[in-house]
Amino acid sequence: MSSLYLDRRDTTLKLEGRVLAVYIKDRRESTVPLRLLERIVLRSSVALDSATLARLADTGVAVVAFGGRFGRSQAVVIGAGHNEAARRIGQMRRYDDPDYRLRWSRRIVIGKLRGQRRLLRRALARRPDQRHPLTQALAAQDQALTRLREDTGLTLDQIRGIEGAAAAGFFRGYTRVFAPELDFTGRNRRPPRDPVNAALSLGYSLLHADAVHGSHVAGLDPMIGFFHALDFGRASLASDLIEPLRPHVEHWVWESFRERVLRPEDFKRDAEACLLSKEARGRYFAAFERFARPRRRLLRRWTTKLAGQLAEHGHPSISRSSQVVTTAAGPAEGGEPFEIPFGPD
Repeated sequence: MSSLYLDRRDTTLKLEGRVLAVYIKDRRESTVPLRLLERIVLRSSVALDSATLARLADTGVAVVAFGGRFGRSQAVVIGAGHNEAARRIGQMRRYDDPDYRLRWSRRIVIGKLRGQRRLLRRALARRPDQRHPLTQALAAQDQALTRLREDTGLTLDQIRGIEGAAAAGFFRGYTRVFAPELDFTGRNRRPPRDPVNAALSLGYSLLHADAVHGSHVAGLDPMIGFFHALDFGRASLASDLIEPLRPHVEHWVWESFRERVLRPEDFKRDAEACLLSKEARGRYFAAFERFARPRRRLLRRWTTKLAGQLAEHGHPSISRSSQVVTTAAGPAEGGEPFEIPFGPD
């Protein structure tokens, strides 16, 4: 399965039998068999009629559209999801289970911090000239991980606070491995104000759209997560799922600048925003697609396994007060969240 990125004005998509045809200014430029498509990403003004959109949704092709002045607006159009209602019932029940949410959140945050720690260690090996800030950033990760593992009385708000403090510590080290001309001094967004933040924000957004799609296909509600608080318009479960993958994006962005796949001159400033140039977006999307494929496979495995566990908890024979459910790994006290294989430290 493949992705189609469209980033050119005056583009029109048309259905022609079992293929999707791409027209630019009424000229037929290319075709893609529908059976090979998994997602379409629209960045510029692209036209398609309702019949085409409905057919894409019916065949399971996700359409991700970025709009607005700085590409900040995002819409994801997805077709029919899984038909097993027990999955969503189980998801709702688990949202109402404070102990489950604590266990889930602890594991998600530990996974993210372990990934960022691995990245900092790689950076330290390559940039010994930045030993002091990188060592300090590593110490912040270690301190946070120790508290998450050993303090069994943490509340959800405390876990969120630990994650936020560790993220700030990580970025104090991460900023030091980029060239000074990139003007990367810390995390900022909406809009991003420097090239590194622009690359990070787009990568996070694309991966988040994949998590929304994966959740929906697995029969889950992407809006109802367990770590991120519910908020109007927020796909909290998708945000939960990409937390352990954020260090992957951060490593990929660092390597992209280090290997000059992305360069300072690829970005332009528009008022307060820093934006990728049109030519550079083509290189970005091509490189991101290679990076994203194995991460999408991970997301599919995670959502499938999570959906199976939640379906067991949502079955009508399981009451809300039940404290023991059966998972693929056998009975689990309180229903342990699935173990994400984060890899070695």
